[in-house]
Amino acid sequence: MLEPFTLEGTFVRLEPLSEDHVPALVDAASEDRTNYQWAIVPDGTEQMMAKVAGGAHVAFTTVRRGQQPGEPDRVVGSTRFCEVAYWQYAPGATLQRHGVPDVVDIGFTFLAGSAQRTPVNTEAKLLMMTHAFETWKVHRVALQTDVRNARSRAAIERIGGRLDGIMRADRPGADDTVRTSARFSIVVSEWPKVKARLTARLAAGTTRPLSPS
Repeated sequence: MLEPFTLEGTFVRLEPLSEDHVPALVDAASEDRTNYQWAIVPDGTEQMMAKVAGGAHVAFTTVRRGQQPGEPDRVVGSTRFCEVAYWQYAPGATLQRHGVPDVVDIGFTFLAGSAQRTPVNTEAKLLMMTHAFETWKVHRVALQTDVRNARSRAAIERIGGRLDGIMRADRPGADDTVRTSARFSIVVSEWPKVKARLTARLAAGTTRPLSPS
């Protein structure tokens, strides 16, 4: 298990997800649910508690930092590293590593309606990918979305995610279906260009959503 850690930028702080965050997360998820068509976002305290209790991932609470004097920080959603994989090479392999993952996914992301189309999600992705590629030194970061979610697919492609394939009957769908997922990835050799794109989006104030789950 990886030790909990915090990631912090100009607009957002990603704190280790805990039960203390549940009331604020419930409020965030209930703001405006019209954009949750393709993602299963907990609704109410009971569902949120169940989500928080599932500790198999490296999960974060997304906190929007106050940008004006006296403006408080505010919980606006959640995201996580998932599908955290540790590879086992043949004995004696020079690529064998210990204590850090070899590949990860970023997913199970949701944002309150008021935090969508803001720099929050862009910076959160930048912070998470920077940690994955530059601290853990992973070989790949993957993102996936419902195959029908054209907006999310286009957003992932805009930052440099490449379509790896379509996963049929992948998981439960948000609309009581068996979901087919579009799976994208960014590999370490592509990371410098992707980092530059995300950094440029923040500097330009471009806030198109990027929500892989």
